[in-house]
Amino acid sequence: MNNEAEVFETHRSALLALAYRMLGDMARAEDMVQEAWVRWQVRQVDVEAPKAFLLTTVTRLCLDELGSARARREESRSDRLPEPVDLDESGIGRAEMLDQISMAFLVVLQRLTPAERAVLLLHDVFDMSHAEIAAILGKNDAACRQLLSRARENVATEKRVFKTSPEEHRRLLTAFVGAIMGGEQERLLEMLAEDAVLIADAGPSGGRYGRLRYIGRPVVGRMKIAALMKAFANQKVFPPPEFQERTLNGEPAVVGFRGGSAFGAILISIADGKVRHVFLQTDPERLKHIGLSN
Repeated sequence: MNNEAEVFETHRSALLALAYRMLGDMARAEDMVQEAWVRWQVRQVDVEAPKAFLLTTVTRLCLDELGSARARREESRSDRLPEPVDLDESGIGRAEMLDQISMAFLVVLQRLTPAERAVLLLHDVFDMSHAEIAAILGKNDAACRQLLSRARENVATEKRVFKTSPEEHRRLLTAFVGAIMGGEQERLLEMLAEDAVLIADAGPSGGRYGRLRYIGRPVVGRMKIAALMKAFANQKVFPPPEFQERTLNGEPAVVGFRGGSAFGAILISIADGKVRHVFLQTDPERLKHIGLSN
């Protein structure tokens, strides 16, 4: 491996983590990193700070991608969820702060404008200065500070769900999924926060589970969520699914498999000992990288 490739590979996981957070899609993130590699090879200037150069390149590529008509259509869907990923298998690795790549954090990122998203990630996750970020975005320092302030305000509204111990998270997830499978509506009500939100992403075309069709918008309130989960549990689906506990986005998750392929992933966020969010990903395109474990 030549020196150019060695330098790039040193920063690949950080570049992939940035692109994944920006886009919420691993295949597109990998495309951005691959394009950054091409640009790294053909650059016409000497680079004193390779990481800053590469982070700049990936950020600009992601901003261009988010400005495309296709991306704007996808991000306008209120039921869209980021792709759940195994950090080790994806190449992102374990060096990242897990609360900065959790599903709850990524969903908050999706609510931000692309510029707010970029400023928050570059400043708070990758420790870049306002001057460096301003150069990337083509804005002045004051504008970048304002973008960062707005982004932090949005993140702060959900910050309380990012600090749950893995043990508590796993315990509540296991109990929650068990109550769903058992159709135990009263037990579900006990575990859900009053203002809980369920987001079910079946893809741009929607989908069905048994005879139930995904509704295409978030479900708000524990009564509605518990009733919906009980309705799903009552569906007779053949062949019966197999469920496995996995670690996705650094947190416990439950994945359903049928015929060896993943058809659904359940992730939750927790606040004050209650389930605050339920994230249900059933878009086959966003689950194809998750395989059965032995």
